[in-house]
Amino acid sequence: MRVAVYGAGAVGAYLGSRFAAGRADVHLIARGAHLAALRERGLTLVTPDGVTTTQVWATDDPASIGPVDLVLFCVKSYDTEAVAARLAPLIGPSTAVLSIQNGVDNEPKIAAAIGAEHVLGAAVYVLAAVESPGVVRSGPARVVVGELVPGPPSRRVSEIVEVARAGGLDATAVPDVRLAKWEKYTVLVAFSAVSAATQLPLGDVRRAPAALAMLRGLMTEAWTVGRALGVPLADDLVSRQVELLLAQADSAGASLRHDLMTGHRMELEALQGTLSRLGRETRVPTPWTDAAYAILQPWAFRNEGAAGDRPTTPG
Repeated sequence: MRVAVYGAGAVGAYLGSRFAAGRADVHLIARGAHLAALRERGLTLVTPDGVTTTQVWATDDPASIGPVDLVLFCVKSYDTEAVAARLAPLIGPSTAVLSIQNGVDNEPKIAAAIGAEHVLGAAVYVLAAVESPGVVRSGPARVVVGELVPGPPSRRVSEIVEVARAGGLDATAVPDVRLAKWEKYTVLVAFSAVSAATQLPLGDVRRAPAALAMLRGLMTEAWTVGRALGVPLADDLVSRQVELLLAQADSAGASLRHDLMTGHRMELEALQGTLSRLGRETRVPTPWTDAAYAILQPWAFRNEGAAGDRPTTPG
């Protein structure tokens, strides 16, 4: 399997390394100092199993790779449309593009650029960060993959899962990837809002009853909107997701909080902005989400202005 990782930051580089371990031919697309380090020194992974450094093939030019079997599309949600427009050199008749992104509305944007027949959906659970250029720290990853149209897992989905598993990933093929994505979105949209708005990690949120009430309220709004859109979310999903989240380490935080505090562009529109919009479209009230969005929007504008001179592609 020939694989291109578009946006080989922390998550992309880690997943690419696992596909390479599964005997795929992997090409990383990165930028800046991270790209330079990958080319000069290879990719260093820091995981619970130890530290490894491997040579990788890395570039900032998709045309230098050519058509592949699979694109792991790992860019930030605000770059989706710009990067989707650069996918053409990677696309052959049977190429699959797997969105490894936060949010629930990236796939239609990718499909608009390259055709819906090429696009797959995924929900990925992993904690990873670029510690320094070329150095990625990551825990284990769980990956759920499916076609955008519900039905039995297709051959290409099964093949992707097989290679991922061979590389050590906990990968699963599902008949309805919408369900998997909304299950993740329900907890992510809530925790990212609370952790970013408070600028505090989970341990501090856990000790504050009012913050926990907001967390549950946000999850309930996401659950209600998802059900209104026809996603078959379980009746007890919110309770299970709250329990799952509160079982995490005190230091746990969301990428939205990290981006806010480090002055980087924020995925506010893909998370809280999208939920507010979908609430209006389905006539589901989302007061908790609207409040969190109002609190975080000034930060998003401030950070986007500060990042105005930074390149936004390839991820």
